[in-house]
Amino acid sequence: MLQNYLPVLIFLGIAGGIGFALMVLGFLLSPKKPDSEKLSSYECGFEAFEDSRMQFDVRYYLVAILFILFDLEIAFLIPWAVALDDIGNVGLWIMVIFMVELIVGFAYLWKKGALEWD
Repeated sequence: MLQNYLPVLIFLGIAGGIGFALMVLGFLLSPKKPDSEKLSSYECGFEAFEDSRMQFDVRYYLVAILFILFDLEIAFLIPWAVALDDIGNVGLWIMVIFMVELIVGFAYLWKKGALEWD
């Protein structure tokens, strides 16, 4: 049983070793010139504030949520492309309908100004 998994374990060991070595080399060889700007806290595209009750612009989060939404929908294209030979014309037309829905939703958001930052 172990013989079946031995190549996988060797691969994981080598990959982990290379990853660890690269992290150590990066830590040892990287320039260390801290200044106040690098050490300051940065939060979500706007200056950090002390009071959590302070009002701030919510459009940043709206754009982030829309990005995640469209990014996840586009991720459905990968399994579709892999299985295109098996699903045939029916699968092709289902994906065309899905893409049209995506484009209509994107055009609607664009027209409503949800993607504008001003």
